[in-house]
Amino acid sequence: MDLVIRNASLPDGRLQIDIAIEGGRIAAVGPRLAVQGAREIDAGGDLVTPPFVDAHFHMDATLSYGLPRVNRSGTLLEGIALWGELKPGLTQEALVERAMQYCDWAVARGLLAIRSHVDICDDRLLAVEALLEVRRRVAPYLDLQLVAFPQDGILRSASAFDNLKRAIGMGVDVVGGIPHFERTMSDGAASVRLLCEYAAGQGLRVDMHCDESDDPMSRHIETLAFETQRLGMQGRVAGSHLTSMHSMDNYYVSKLLPLIREAGVAAIANPLINITLQGRHDTYPKRRGMTRVPELIGAGVDVAFGHDCVMDPWYSLGSADMLEVAHMGLHVAQMTGQEAMHQCFLAVTEVPARILGLEGYGIAPGCHADLVLLDAASTVEAIRLRAARRMVIRRGVVVSEAPRAQATLNLPGRAAVTDFRLGMR
Repeated sequence: MDLVIRNASLPDGRLQIDIAIEGGRIAAVGPRLAVQGAREIDAGGDLVTPPFVDAHFHMDATLSYGLPRVNRSGTLLEGIALWGELKPGLTQEALVERAMQYCDWAVARGLLAIRSHVDICDDRLLAVEALLEVRRRVAPYLDLQLVAFPQDGILRSASAFDNLKRAIGMGVDVVGGIPHFERTMSDGAASVRLLCEYAAGQGLRVDMHCDESDDPMSRHIETLAFETQRLGMQGRVAGSHLTSMHSMDNYYVSKLLPLIREAGVAAIANPLINITLQGRHDTYPKRRGMTRVPELIGAGVDVAFGHDCVMDPWYSLGSADMLEVAHMGLHVAQMTGQEAMHQCFLAVTEVPARILGLEGYGIAPGCHADLVLLDAASTVEAIRLRAARRMVIRRGVVVSEAPRAQATLNLPGRAAVTDFRLGMR
């Protein structure tokens, strides 16, 4: 065997498990495997997980914070306006450089798959060309899936639909949309129908920014679920944000949740950004703004968490750490039971991998040997500590290493070294 990991804890609760790797894939998984590896790693009971997956990101804007100015109000609409000011001065070289730096951050944090929306409302399609080049460069160590995203609205921007089709022709993977940003509710519904019909005809997945609003009457997710079912696209469609659901009345939501489940539409919440940008017109009580995550999960809907933004016109913070995203999602959704916290870990690993349709993801024979060794004993502890990534493995090769998180103390009568783990599930 090329590599054997010994004495690992797995996200499903199995303990003292060995993982044998050969030819970039997992060959065997089980306790005390009778195999030898050219290299052997003792996990020491720490958690080994498939890599983190970000189901919703904007890599064309990342690390552009302060260009050409800072978002003074911190609002969604000023961020959109600021992005419009920034676009004319974009260069392909700068876009590639910033995106490559972010991908380096991602790999170091065990984030090995990202779905990034890319704005197609610039007729030059500079960002599309740039991220296609980034996708080519990072392919050996990171899966980058691109969404053709009409930031200015597919009907509101005269050339947007032609640009979207051009972007798909260039190799962009997924059809995007933003119905709540069209001029009217009816235009929003029409945009959902147009884009879903196009995607169905091309055999493509759909991921729409949907109802990113505090307005409880923004109900385009209903249309997205209807069109998904009408066109037979179950399992290939996601609605991102869905923040208006936080403000909807409970009776309507009781009707909406089964529609989403029956249509096989996934939901992608973005905890860091949703709670930052929503509720800006509220005094007190102030709405959180994030969609109804536990209710969606309880209804049988696949729910993933995305990072959305890092140091861009909408958000000045972030570091490609999906455990930070899960940590915030857990708190905002009040998912503090043991199983609920575990579900938040799955929302940045297994569930987004399923939404993206990643081939060979997981810890089972035949899966890609893409793994992360965390300085934690369980999924809950990993979130609590935002655990250090002791090792990141891509196709059986260790691509990143970091020490355990420890502190050296110089206190009278206290131990010299301590860590922060309890080994609890």
